[in-house]
Amino acid sequence: MENALRTQVGIVGAGPAGLMLAHLLYLHGIECIVVEARSRRHIEERVRAGVLEQNTVDLLNRIGIGDRMCREGLLHNGIEIGFQGRRHRIDIAALTGKAITVYAQHEVVKDLVHARLTTGQPIIFEATDLTITGLDTDSPLIRFSENGQSRELSCDFIAGCDGFHGVCRGAIPQDALTIYERIYPFGWLGILAEAVPSQNQLVYMHHDRGFALFSMRSPKVTRLYLQCDPAENISEWSDARIWSELFVRFESSDGWKPNEGRIMQKNVTSMRSFVVEPMQYGRLFLAGDSAHIVPPTGAKGMNLAIADVRFLACGLAAFYKNGQVKSLEQYSAMCLRRVWKVQRFSWWMTSMLHRFPDSNAFDLRRQVAELDYVTSSVAAASSLAENYAGLPLDFEDEWTN
Repeated sequence: MENALRTQVGIVGAGPAGLMLAHLLYLHGIECIVVEARSRRHIEERVRAGVLEQNTVDLLNRIGIGDRMCREGLLHNGIEIGFQGRRHRIDIAALTGKAITVYAQHEVVKDLVHARLTTGQPIIFEATDLTITGLDTDSPLIRFSENGQSRELSCDFIAGCDGFHGVCRGAIPQDALTIYERIYPFGWLGILAEAVPSQNQLVYMHHDRGFALFSMRSPKVTRLYLQCDPAENISEWSDARIWSELFVRFESSDGWKPNEGRIMQKNVTSMRSFVVEPMQYGRLFLAGDSAHIVPPTGAKGMNLAIADVRFLACGLAAFYKNGQVKSLEQYSAMCLRRVWKVQRFSWWMTSMLHRFPDSNAFDLRRQVAELDYVTSSVAAASSLAENYAGLPLDFEDEWTN
């Protein structure tokens, strides 16, 4: 075929999972081609999560991608949890010896794209009509159109890093997968505001009117969220209404509140927990959002995706270096062990902090009691801090401490 390509690993999707896998494989000397349905501009401007676990930060530094993150990222040694008008600090650094870094996902994507293109490695952007076939053969295929021309990429393995709505998971026979899912009866109304952050750490606020989160994207940009109906019409939320509701939910006994500024962006995001098992089928390996979704309360989505591909890179390296297949065969089981721990934590944070539509007075009092326990018990705070900063990896690679 005139437009046929060949590589060792075909990667579908140029998000954090796909790009990180591509760079790790490059460092291992393994050939790969990244195929992405969107444009480079789209993936580099798409605003997503911005909290990096210690494991993720350490990995970015060790593979030579962390310079800009270290200059521009915001190091946080703790978070605050508020309820009944008072905020309580969870000192993550003191409890775990770790920290988190606020550095937006699209900035990580920019750094990884730059590294890949600088080293002359291929990314095919704006690939349309994507399909994958031959997953149960030794040479699966990725078919797509590029600039109106049909292309065919033959590879040894395919990494499905194309997100929840991508084509890879759908290419697996339905009877080969089990899906576990929870849809939450609320969403988040999120804004980016041109306002200097009034706090140097994240604030998670429980309120009778619903949850609120104070975060930031840079020293000049504040990121804020309000719990809302998932079907909320964003056009009905004027800037004045948003700020009024934020000030109510963040009301504190010490008078603190977010700085107000021009709202540059606002949107409503629905919330779900989702896991598919197994995360592999034949020569296809699912990673990141194509295999699992977590509610954003625990700040785990990108970190979990990077943990997936870090282990997958280990397995592929072992296969190409000495023909060892054990790690590849264990990929799903190893990843799912971590996935379910992270799902548990994300669900727990979500259920502790949000107002559920069917909650009664007992439920609200129980939530307050749990928040009181978490913020007053060293053992409970330590558990939260360990999960928030990132659980230890269940494996070692050449970038492990």
